Amino acid sequence: MPTLPPLSGNMLIAQSGGPTAVINQTLVGAVLEARNHPEIKKVFGAMHGIQGILDENFVDLGKETPANLERVAQTPSSALGSVRKKPTAEDCAAIFEVLRKNDIRYFFYIGGNDSAETTHIIHEHARKAKFEFRCFHLCKTIDNDLRQNDHTPGFGSAAKFVACAFMGDNQDNRALGGVKINIIMGRHAGFLTAASALARVYPDDGPHLIYLPERPFSMDQFCEDVKKVMDKTGRCVVAVSEGVCDGKGTPIIAAFTKEVDSHGNIQLSGNGALGDLLADELKKRTGIRRVRADTFGYLQRSFPGLVSETDAAEAREVGASGVRFSVKEHENGSVAIQRKKTKKYGVDFVRVPLKSVAKDTRHMPAAHINKAGNDVTKAFVDYVTPIVGKLPEMGRLKNHPVK
Repeated sequence: MPTLPPLSGNMLIAQSGGPTAVINQTLVGAVLEARNHPEIKKVFGAMHGIQGILDENFVDLGKETPANLERVAQTPSSALGSVRKKPTAEDCAAIFEVLRKNDIRYFFYIGGNDSAETTHIIHEHARKAKFEFRCFHLCKTIDNDLRQNDHTPGFGSAAKFVACAFMGDNQDNRALGGVKINIIMGRHAGFLTAASALARVYPDDGPHLIYLPERPFSMDQFCEDVKKVMDKTGRCVVAVSEGVCDGKGTPIIAAFTKEVDSHGNIQLSGNGALGDLLADELKKRTGIRRVRADTFGYLQRSFPGLVSETDAAEAREVGASGVRFSVKEHENGSVAIQRKKTKKYGVDFVRVPLKSVAKDTRHMPAAHINKAGNDVTKAFVDYVTPIVGKLPEMGRLKNHPVK
């Protein structure tokens, strides 16, 4: 193949969707890698995603020192601000015109599947206008539900938070008994809730039950499951995905809230309605007196001090890889993390078509969920352990009798 001449121009990067603990690692990875390529003249950041592009609200990232960028990389949440805006066709046309006006030849959008779709639409506008342009979607989501990816940046750290929270909650429950229900983020995919299984150290450790959106949720079966665990152990810790649905696919919480999010979906996060509902029903149906519920909510996304080292390193490389792909291979696409088929954990960072990531999401494999639909399997634990990394050590007294 003939060697193509370098594409010279400016670069723009933005962040979208829910913040994570490592999204700034991806930002900084891309910005620092851009400095290695003379083809990229200036590096701009758009404040609050595509809204910032429409408003031409840019900052000059080229003026940031490496030392400050490294501090930002270790800081949770979106340094450039984020957005929950789903662009119209007219918005995308306007965005493209702003990019052309500012001689943006390299565009990177950090986000989930909606961000991949937005990036694809912008790329199509550039192609039709015959504007030489490189654009990349840089993967991220704590939900871990992007197609083409073994896992996504942000998930490992959020999963570590969930695992550690359940470790502590299990100890609390062991001391006082009763039932403890924790509601975890996850509208359609249960990966984050499933990560609570990593909290188990001893055979009787919780969570004793795990409920995921991938399986229909029955209130009758839930109460029966909890009662069986209580009869056996005298206590029960439960992990429940916020998106659990009945057999018809209706969210369990739908009948108890009318609040909707920016896309018209039932608002699942940010309230304790599902936890309260499950606790109340459990008390009524079983007679168990001590039942408590917590909703982890937004704490899972940007919690400092519990970042997975694997997650941080991979998030950084996603940003750097996107820049290298765009400059050296003269390509567009989405950077995906794919696990190597080796006994020792390792990943490859590959370019996949934007359309293959956009819109639709993936779910937990059936092999990761037990037949009863109330727990995960060893296959899931093996899958998630290297992504989360080292967890705190838990100990117990030997309870030596006094002689």
